[in-house]
Amino acid sequence: MITISAFKWVPEFAQGQVRDLRARWALEEAGLPYTTRLLEQGDQDKPDYRALQPFGQVPILEDGGLVLFESGAIVLHIGERCEALLPKDAGARSRAVQWLIAALNSIEPFVMDVARIDVFYQNEEWAKLRRPGAIEFVQKRLSALSRSLGDKPWLDGDRFTAGDLMMATVLRILKSTDIVTSDKRLAAYVERCTARPAFRRALDAQIGDFRKAASA
Repeated sequence: MITISAFKWVPEFAQGQVRDLRARWALEEAGLPYTTRLLEQGDQDKPDYRALQPFGQVPILEDGGLVLFESGAIVLHIGERCEALLPKDAGARSRAVQWLIAALNSIEPFVMDVARIDVFYQNEEWAKLRRPGAIEFVQKRLSALSRSLGDKPWLDGDRFTAGDLMMATVLRILKSTDIVTSDKRLAAYVERCTARPAFRRALDAQIGDFRKAASA
């Protein structure tokens, strides 16, 4: 049985955003059962966990004798078992990987620049000065993404892949702003991705863990 690590509880602003959601969603798309290893506050800094995840983050995936960290690597590993995430056709497969990496390298760092300011530093004077420039840069990246998406339902055409899964989770980081939703094409794209039953199951599972912890 595959095990995914996740936090037992996080503050409300982070609920639905923690990166174990990416692994859960991929597992739901692949139809693979899994269990969760829920971490109490501080567990991520203990030596036994750091031996598996040197940065103390979630998720890690434990699959038999294999242990993986980094959500991108985990989604790709799961995709090896699911043609819906990584198509068999070599070209389509490579393009799915391309878009997954683009989400993590070309979009997420600039999305996180804005998110960090808004969540942690919004009252700092330097952050107030930095935010307009951060927004301008991420909007340029999102405009390029929107143009590439065009009128296609998914990034590679008619087929949802691991690239879409990762891109949607990255775009959702800005859901408390109108930066993504102001682009009608990207707004509709995220809505299509998150309307997938596998996403809803993954999100419900993550939020369910947080609710159980809050009521315990």
